[in-house]
Amino acid sequence: MTKTQYYTATSVDGFIADPDNSLTWLFQVDTGGVDDFPAFFEHVGAMCMGATTYEWCRENMKPGEWRGYYADTPCWVFTHRSLPTIPDANLIFVSGDVAPVHDEMVRAANGKNVYLVGGGELVGRFADQNRLDEIILGVAAVTLGGGAPVLPRRLLSDRLNLTDVTRHGQFAKLTYELHPPRA
Repeated sequence: MTKTQYYTATSVDGFIADPDNSLTWLFQVDTGGVDDFPAFFEHVGAMCMGATTYEWCRENMKPGEWRGYYADTPCWVFTHRSLPTIPDANLIFVSGDVAPVHDEMVRAANGKNVYLVGGGELVGRFADQNRLDEIILGVAAVTLGGGAPVLPRRLLSDRLNLTDVTRHGQFAKLTYELHPPRA
């Protein structure tokens, strides 16, 4: 069964990007030699991200690096403006309601999972419509003092079920199942 997953890293103070929308801080944190992203991504059949995340990737990835991470996996980019493409990336630029796009991503995933890359506000829109099943959160040993919040929504503990905790160097990896709100 297809799961929609938010797999991200956050600072201890709850930010996924610094005040300049940069992720460079993330690559300075010791992982203890563990990179579980390839194992996670084996189960991904479709993905999406917001325009700010996409622009950071486009500006900071070396040629061919996108394909090295994501192969030919289709990626929906939510934006309200025209953006340049990344060569060899399978991109679909969209805007508006996440529900019909989510349905399209689930079909494209063909039984595999849907990966929500970020940002937090976009992922919050999926949570608002009960289209988010799991949060996989790598909490890094760093504080940023501001920036883009990991998930700017109020989700109480009756909706979140902690299913796994592991440590990778200076990261605590927390996995939560997300349940719809109770009526």
